[in-house]
Amino acid sequence: MSNYIPRRSFLKKTAMAAAATVAAPYILPTGRLFAASGNRIANHVVFCMFAGGVRNIESVLQGRGSLMPGTFIGSSGIDPSIAPGIQPLPLPMGQTLQAQATLFKQFRYAQGPTGHFNGHSTALTGNYTLQDLSIKEPPRNPTVFEYYRKHSDPIQNALNAWWISNALGPYPSLNFSTYPGYGALYGANFMQPATLISELGANALSNPKAFSQAQMQSVNDLRSFFNESFSRSASQDGGSILNENSDKDLIQSFLQNTFDTALAGGLNDPWNVGQQFMNDDMFNVSAAERIIQQFKPELLVVNMQGVDICHSNYTQYCNNLRKADYAVSHLWQTIQSTPGMANDTILIVAPEHGRNLQPNTISDNYGQLALDHTSDNTSREIFCMVVGPPDKVQQNQVINTVTGESIDIVPTIAHILGFKDAIPGGMLPGRVLNEAFI
Repeated sequence: MSNYIPRRSFLKKTAMAAAATVAAPYILPTGRLFAASGNRIANHVVFCMFAGGVRNIESVLQGRGSLMPGTFIGSSGIDPSIAPGIQPLPLPMGQTLQAQATLFKQFRYAQGPTGHFNGHSTALTGNYTLQDLSIKEPPRNPTVFEYYRKHSDPIQNALNAWWISNALGPYPSLNFSTYPGYGALYGANFMQPATLISELGANALSNPKAFSQAQMQSVNDLRSFFNESFSRSASQDGGSILNENSDKDLIQSFLQNTFDTALAGGLNDPWNVGQQFMNDDMFNVSAAERIIQQFKPELLVVNMQGVDICHSNYTQYCNNLRKADYAVSHLWQTIQSTPGMANDTILIVAPEHGRNLQPNTISDNYGQLALDHTSDNTSREIFCMVVGPPDKVQQNQVINTVTGESIDIVPTIAHILGFKDAIPGGMLPGRVLNEAFI
């Protein structure tokens, strides 16, 4: 038994539902915050969480070869033992990110469980989460979006702050906190394009499709999620992110254009690398690029989760690591080719946590053993790269000592955008990564 959904009816209903999660209107706080905003280093920050659990051995240390040629300089090539399972990709365009960056080669996720939600929460709040988190609730500490919108002078509207997540699950809860005095009024617009464009599929939008009962349930669950976000008010369950009416219209138009493009097949292979190579991480970053080109946000955070397949398939982890590497390189090129963002944006790249030194017992088709992340020392080793124009960021600088932690990213973003001194003392235990800046 299956249900047939006409493609245009499906498109219309899904687009309307999708708009709800980022465009429900609300009344912004009146007046201004006369915070003593400092001088900005740049007017835009993009934070790319190289998430899913990336081990330094395969990335910054290149212990298995050049799995990230778009990000890091130099390598002797991919380890032959995994080469048969690595899908080729065109070399990323232009310089590597490292040539335009300061690389903190021995960064640390120093405390708390090495879980994805804990790692994301730490990176977005600037506070370690030592206790178990409820994935159904927002963080207890303010997020970087709330700090930015509340403490910038003049106060920033929601159109300037975006959280783009690869997966649904708990991640929509990370755009604002339950902390008194902060919350939904200062949160970011949330968008999860991979489910809309990849999982439900550009192909599903391009052709009439008979959905099975199980697929229909997934579609209905997604639609219910969007509709619930739309119907909530700021007084319910901490509220939801809302926009001024004029911004709401802009976002709805943007989403409709995105779905029209998907309907025409324009999102199947947006980077012309071959549709067979595209994965959810690449679709996700591609959608972030569309937001950058359309809205030129001052603060955008995007994550990638594809490497989390490493729990059961090491070779596919390596494949997805290369795809995420290509995606972040392409993201930087889009930033540098977008008027209003070019030469005025700092890109920060960091995993949320690493992976274990020792493998588990699951072997893939190429005989490679899989890797978990269970809070051993190696799973706390990550990198952080601060990329920017040469008049703002130290170029091709490598810091090899153990310097910097996950909790330093939020204060560094606050420093770049000039509102760090307005944040009440004691709320951010980390420090600014001053070594990266001119």
